[in-house]
Amino acid sequence: MLNFFRLTPVRFTDIAHKPLPETFVSIHLQIRYIIMPQPANKAILLMNLGSPDSTEVKDVRKYLNEFLMDEKVIDIPFIARALLVRGIIVPFRAPKSAEAYKTIWTKEGSPLIVLTKQLQAALQQQVAEPVAIAMRYGYPSPQQAYDLLLKENPDLKEIIIVPLYPHYAMSSFETAVDYAKEQYAAHSYPFKISFIKPFYNEANYLHALAENIKPHLEKEYDHLLFSYHGIPERHIRKSDITKSHCLQVNDCCNTASPAHDYCYRHQVFTTTRLVTEELGIPKEKFSISFQSRLGKGWLQPFTDIRLEEMPKEGIKKLLVVCPAFVSDCLETLEEIAERGKESFMEAGGESYDMISCLNTHPLWVKTIVGWMEDYKAGKEEMIMK
Repeated sequence: MLNFFRLTPVRFTDIAHKPLPETFVSIHLQIRYIIMPQPANKAILLMNLGSPDSTEVKDVRKYLNEFLMDEKVIDIPFIARALLVRGIIVPFRAPKSAEAYKTIWTKEGSPLIVLTKQLQAALQQQVAEPVAIAMRYGYPSPQQAYDLLLKENPDLKEIIIVPLYPHYAMSSFETAVDYAKEQYAAHSYPFKISFIKPFYNEANYLHALAENIKPHLEKEYDHLLFSYHGIPERHIRKSDITKSHCLQVNDCCNTASPAHDYCYRHQVFTTTRLVTEELGIPKEKFSISFQSRLGKGWLQPFTDIRLEEMPKEGIKKLLVVCPAFVSDCLETLEEIAERGKESFMEAGGESYDMISCLNTHPLWVKTIVGWMEDYKAGKEEMIMK
């Protein structure tokens, strides 16, 4: 069925793997639908991080305030957090972040929003259930997505939410799930919600990630750097359900523990190991680093420091991939592809290539389709308990 405010032709070509066919989609609360044949009793909700509404400083300031005031991102008491975020960080960072966003903004808008909508459209072409999107910060919210899906599908019984974070962290996957649950609990919705669990070690996701990397290995390179988003070490300890394993046991990430289900560090190590094994990359040709740090006590080594060190170590031709993200965004397109390249080349590097995120890679879309098909068939391995 088609519900619309207006019809608009959408074609994305600049940051996708392949141009999607020009498709007319409807716009309602900025959530785009492919024409659906009939109302459904199940729906899919893709949930990503979010983005400012524009590159204007006021919009970036609003977004940063919402993001950094999240107690799962900066986990200190409210008054101290408010003084730090609203009094120091945001006034200082908003103008700089606005300039950074300007370097990556597309004519369609924020790359993360554009690519999430693009993934939505690609997925909708392969599933019968309606597909919507929501953001943890900014627009549209989970409540707006719930309301729209219910309006379009009055007999809705369940929404399967896909947090677009491969790895568990309290500042990403956990806060997204909690936020979706909070907005669900605040209303008497007639449907239930379920969540896809972190997929850092899921075979089809790993294969899609490996196949996305593989073409870049065909040319000469010295090293492949896996740059993951950094988090404070205290978040690792807080997420440890045993309270006695993470960063406390020798070789904790390689020592079996129930804590691993919630340990970001273990999970990014696992993703890297499994992908490099599939690709047959020897251990001396890849490494891990952590980017986007904010303050002291964050996971190391730091990406920005490693990019300056590597040319001095004889690594002149570098590939960088950012598997903590499934959609290219400010942290990949500006921090890594632009500033990271500049740092590496100025330090003596000869070639530098950032491998794009999965975005709408066909195998990534197929992976999500497979999760939905398995769930309909009664297989709940990917459903969060």
